[in-house]
Amino acid sequence: MSHPLSSTSLPSLGVIRTLQSALCLSILLSSMPLTAQEWRQWRGPERTGHSKETGLLKSWPEGGPKLLWTAQGLGTGNSTPSVSGGKVFGLSYRGNDEVVWALDAKTGKEVWAVRIAAANFRIGRQAHDGSGSTPTIEGTRLYALGTSGDLVCMETADGRIVWRKNLVRDFGGSVPQWGYSESPLVDGDRVIATPGGSSAGMVALNKATGDVIWKAQIPGNDDAGYSSVIIATIHGQKQYVQFMSGGVVGVDAATGKFSWRYDSPANGVANCSTPIYVNDSIFAASGYNTGGGLAKLTKTGNGMKAEEVYFTRNMRNHHGNMVLVGDYIYGFDESNLTCLNVKTGEIAWRDRSVGKGSVSYADGFIYARSERGPIALVQATPEGYVEKGRFDTPNRSGKTTWTHPVIADGKLYLRDHDQLFCYEIRSGSAVSR
Repeated sequence: MSHPLSSTSLPSLGVIRTLQSALCLSILLSSMPLTAQEWRQWRGPERTGHSKETGLLKSWPEGGPKLLWTAQGLGTGNSTPSVSGGKVFGLSYRGNDEVVWALDAKTGKEVWAVRIAAANFRIGRQAHDGSGSTPTIEGTRLYALGTSGDLVCMETADGRIVWRKNLVRDFGGSVPQWGYSESPLVDGDRVIATPGGSSAGMVALNKATGDVIWKAQIPGNDDAGYSSVIIATIHGQKQYVQFMSGGVVGVDAATGKFSWRYDSPANGVANCSTPIYVNDSIFAASGYNTGGGLAKLTKTGNGMKAEEVYFTRNMRNHHGNMVLVGDYIYGFDESNLTCLNVKTGEIAWRDRSVGKGSVSYADGFIYARSERGPIALVQATPEGYVEKGRFDTPNRSGKTTWTHPVIADGKLYLRDHDQLFCYEIRSGSAVSR
């Protein structure tokens, strides 16, 4: 019988070196920072309003989370920022120019700002003059749409313009009453935008060159609304879904061929909110005393059709959008934050909360931001309204604010027209005051 410490019971030199290497690798990996979660486009990673962040504060102290920095002098507009590669990107009017800008995400200092068009589309109301689109970041490129329909591809490093198109001049679109506000969708080798009109309701362009891949003609010749395209795989077919002036439409992603439409959620003034896709169904809603509905999409002989499951006046969602968590939609029905069962349309609860505004979701909570200023942290549960803190940004502009909360890399970004605020919301972070 061998002694417990005899040579036959000891690991070989090769095994020892392997264990040493594994230990060194483990130590190295444990010391490396986790990959930052980014917000590269409108409504986050999948255009659902969901951040994939975890480990965030479960409640806010009085006065709110720690304010890391404030950027000022951004210009006018309601462009919700995007965050990628250590930079924060957005659009604004600055004097007579419409510009895309980039800030350092650590400090809020401007890295670059590049003119993309003349700021000659004026609404006539100071509170809403300026850009409304969110830039889309893909690799080292950025895609942005100005209010007059100027679609540009730019280098994220320095803002150099790679190519440009104009949705009116190049595709026969017409500028909506309050300007183009769509945020371009990048999908694979293409970028999708919505000129509207009879020639090209939607277009797919080569993302590298801007060359046309297809133009989609929409029955009814809908103009562009103020919503943005989402991707949905419906009965095995990949489609692009958009809320246009007359209703929600779907086209085949490969060819641009029209597939279906659902008109009940549309109003005659402004369709703003991004549709929600769930289990071969579409939920869409709008304001102006309209409401929202769920439509089941079914196959037909030569395409698909939308069959309404229910319609409710209890989700008159104007511009703040909605998020789906489990079987429940959370969004503002005018001034009431509302939790609605997506399958039935039944209301689980509603609360005045912070008043009319916008919503995003992260780590079990709804971030509910009032267009008048305050933002609240609300548990995403159908059991009832549970608020875990609220605060207001300093030095409010006094204008209604339609930009949405952005959650990226443990930070909360809130834009108030000319200003952008960055808050630390990781668990264990200090208070702001």
